[in-house]
Amino acid sequence: MQSNLLRLPNLEVEARSANDYYQAEQVFLELLAIDDLDNQLHQVSAKVKEFEQTLFAAIVAAYQNGNGDNRAHLFLQRILYWINRLKLFWYDDLRHYTNERSLYLSCCRNQIELAWQAWELAQIDVPALQKLDVKQALIARATADLNPPLSPESRYIREQMSEIGYRHLLAIASFDGLVEGSRLSRILGGTANEVQCTLVRVFLEEYGNGRLSRKHSTFFAQMLTEFEMNTEPEGYFDLVPWEVLACANQNFLTTERKRYFLRYSGALTYFEVAGPAAYKNYLAAAQRLKLSDAAMGYWELHIREDERHGQWMLDSVALPLAEQYPHDAWELLLGYDQEKLMGDRAACAVVKSIRAAEQATFPTK
Repeated sequence: MQSNLLRLPNLEVEARSANDYYQAEQVFLELLAIDDLDNQLHQVSAKVKEFEQTLFAAIVAAYQNGNGDNRAHLFLQRILYWINRLKLFWYDDLRHYTNERSLYLSCCRNQIELAWQAWELAQIDVPALQKLDVKQALIARATADLNPPLSPESRYIREQMSEIGYRHLLAIASFDGLVEGSRLSRILGGTANEVQCTLVRVFLEEYGNGRLSRKHSTFFAQMLTEFEMNTEPEGYFDLVPWEVLACANQNFLTTERKRYFLRYSGALTYFEVAGPAAYKNYLAAAQRLKLSDAAMGYWELHIREDERHGQWMLDSVALPLAEQYPHDAWELLLGYDQEKLMGDRAACAVVKSIRAAEQATFPTK
């Protein structure tokens, strides 16, 4: 397998334009579709080189140049997602999974994750987390995040977002809402205990206890249908900001590697604890806009169920794990704090995208 991956050159690279990143992604998608890619790399060496040069440039632009280039961030998170999504089954052409275990794709993923994760971790004071009383810190965090003060983004959604903006919100949120809970399924296997059983309970409720009519994604699809929007998973993929993609890819990483089980458990604890507050913002917006019950039913369901899930995750998952793994328990806080940081970043990006969509529809005179 001829590839320069994992040998990132230590040199100045030429900046890439949005079109350069688009073209490189199209080349990558062509590589992804090649049957038995690992054994065909020599046949498409020119395409491989073209893609890798842009990949290297994007890593430098995103993670080594100050605040980073948003175009590079988007390119890298999209490439990472195209690889990660192969871990889920989409009920499509079986040939789409021919490279599921490709060593080359694994190298691409590892190359991005190596730089990305170092960049993400640099934003967290890990030594400080390692000194905390983990159980006390988890309880304090959960208490504060259950009913947080309104952020500027939350206030905008509640008080100003138009129906156009609401539709745009649904389009972006459908990226996760239509496949909700899927990544959680990847950590459920293993020995049986109370923690595992609690996680299974959360998963089963997300999946409507096995009834499609009660599955949470069905309620999300009903909201889309109410507005005659696309109900296919990933139907609005091109609208998804890189910050939202990063949250999905973080979940893929922490569920793929069992060494990160505590980090994922901490992250899911935050997600379930903080979820109702976010959904209340969306519900308040829908009610202000006088939308139908079908156009907001998903939020009402989540407010009810996630309040329960958050308590389950804290009492029956995070705190017991902190006792079981006293030397590694700080990783629960790392996962919790990363999920919050990345979630807040994604929320800002979504509101920025909503504002842009509204401005395009209602330009200032």
